[in-house]
Formats: sequence, C-alpha cells, structure tokens
Amino acid sequence: MRITANFDAGNIEVINLDDKNDVQLAIRPDVGEEFFQWFNFRIEGVVGEQYTLNILNAGEAAYLEGWDNYQAVASYDRQHWFRIPTFYKEGKLTIIADMDCESMQIAYFAPYSYERHQDLLAAVQMHPLVSLEHLGETIDKRDLTLVKIGDGAEGKRNIWITARQHPGETMAEWLVDGLMHSLLDSDNPTGKALLDKANFYIVPNMNPDGSARGHLRTNALGVNLNREWLNPSLEKSPEVFHTINKMKETGVDLFYDVHGDEALPFVFLAGSQGTPSYNDRLAKLRDRFSEVFKLASADFQSEFGYDVDAPGTANMTVATHWVAETFDCLANTMEMPFKDNDNLPDPMMGWSPERSIKLGEASLVAMLAVVDDLR
Repeated sequence: MRITANFDAGNIEVINLDDKNDVQLAIRPDVGEEFFQWFNFRIEGVVGEQYTLNILNAGEAAYLEGWDNYQAVASYDRQHWFRIPTFYKEGKLTIIADMDCESMQIAYFAPYSYERHQDLLAAVQMHPLVSLEHLGETIDKRDLTLVKIGDGAEGKRNIWITARQHPGETMAEWLVDGLMHSLLDSDNPTGKALLDKANFYIVPNMNPDGSARGHLRTNALGVNLNREWLNPSLEKSPEVFHTINKMKETGVDLFYDVHGDEALPFVFLAGSQGTPSYNDRLAKLRDRFSEVFKLASADFQSEFGYDVDAPGTANMTVATHWVAETFDCLANTMEMPFKDNDNLPDPMMGWSPERSIKLGEASLVAMLAVVDDLR
C-alpha cells in the first residue's frame, strides 16, 4: 500500500500505513494553520482489498458541521467522480476504500486542477469573442487571468464573475466552466441574447496559489481573499488588488461571486441586503434573479441559506458587499454544497462537477432575466 499527495492540489499527511484496517492520516493546514478541510490524495493498493482510512485531525477542521452526512469523492480515471462510504465520529473521519483498480484518487470534492484551469483558458480563447488579459501575478508568481467575452461595445452592461476566492471550493470553477462554454455555444439562444446586451469579465480562479498548494480557504500567505475587498494590498492580496483595479476601469452592472459551503446541503444565493445603500431597485432585481433561477434549475432554492444581514450591518470586506456598495449594482454570492443537495438528492454522486456545470448554464438564464433592468 502507498499513499501520496505529491501532485497539483494534493493534501494529506501519512501518519501510519502498517494496518490496512486503520490507515492513519492527517490533513495539512493552509499556511497560517487557521483553516483546513480540503484533502486530495491517491492510494495505491491491491485490487479486491478494502482499506479503512482514518483522518485523525478531522475534529480540528475549520467547519466541523461539514462532516455531518458527508461522503468523500473518489475516482479511478480522475475524470468521473463518485461518493464512497464516509463516517465521522469522535474527531475522526473514516473513509472506506474498496479497490477495483490498483490506484484510486480520493478528495474532499472533485478537484479542478491548475492544469485543467490552463486548459480551460486555452480552449475558450479560440472563440472570436474571447480575449485573455493578464491582471497581475500572485504571491507565488502565478498568473491571474481575466477572460473577457463580448465585443466590448459601449452601452452594454458589464457582468463580472469571480470564482475560487476560496481554493478548496472547486465546484466554483466547475460552474464557471459550464457557464463559459454555454455562453460561447453558438446554438445556445440564451448566450447569444446575453452577448447582444452585455460584456462579460470572468476570473475563473481568483486564488491559483491556494489551489495548487491544496489549501481550503487562503492564498500563499494564509490570507482569506474574501475578507480583503475593503483594503487589498499587493503585499498580502494581489489577487483582489488587481481585480478591483480592473473593475474600476470597466464598471460593474452585475456581480456573481461563486463559492461552495461546507455545511449547508443546498444551492442558494447570499446577497447584499445589509449594505448601507441597498435599495428597492436592487431588491426587485434580486427577487427577479432568484425567481427565474428556480425555473431554470431545480437544484436552486431560496428557502434555506445564510441569515440575511440587517440593514447597514454587512461585512464590507466581503466581495459581494463591497462590489454592491461601490458600483450600486446587483451582487450575489452563489453557494453550492460539498455534500449532496438535499433539495434534489443523488446518493451515488452527491453534488458533482456535472451538476455544477449545469448550474453554470442555468445562471445565464437568470442573468438574461435582469440584464435589461440593471441600469
């Protein structure tokens, strides 16, 4: 038996491999050691054998409620991911791996690797309406890339989409993958109608350093980027610093920040109701966006989600709040589950890359419903 995480976005520490019925592991914390929950590793073993994998420090993870009714994902070909038996008890997360092949990859959620990210950028740039812009470098000197989709004509609405401020929330880039390919599909009337009315500015991965390092929530310095929007800096949060500078250049009429939630088994939106300048116009836009989204995707719902901030109490360091207030625009955080979606459960797959991709496609329908009224 062998276990390794020596690859892009890998994260696990091996403590003891002596007993296949008690393989002892630990999750490596993000830089700064404030957050950890993401794991991603490969086990090599004997076909037909069962291995019991115990993550011993799961009880110290960032979101303990995230282990409730949680099932890890696994893959033999690194393309198709399925759920495997997982149990949490007394601070230990136990994963049961039945080996149908000699090697199995196991992760917190289906990874979206940095190489896949590069493949996505290369693929979409082939479209005549797409151009890529280098916004700047990260702490680890990786590229922060903006995908611009549209003809750039003045008078059109400017729609901004960001994903993976928290790198372990890989479902966010899966959603953006689906959204961009749907938007660029010449046979998709929703995408064509939107591009007649709007230019899109998309950052598919806001945190490439954290993604490659196997972090859950922070960048290379241990900084939570979604608490940096009020006062970002080149020294601590260049990812946010460069994105804000570009937003100020283009303006923002609709903002869509894509995330995943460890605890809640639902797909939902978190809005900007608590910002100082929230008004009836924005409330009506948000209600319209939400109602159409429900029709576009049965995975989306509005009954369960975060508590709504009281007026004037929003945390203005959060992207959705800062953008909404700065640009007086419709701004929402999209949250997807790491677990299954209790609104429409799938015991074999849970929430998945495929469903994230479909949700990206459905997002365009909700955007089309409000685009004419954004200003």
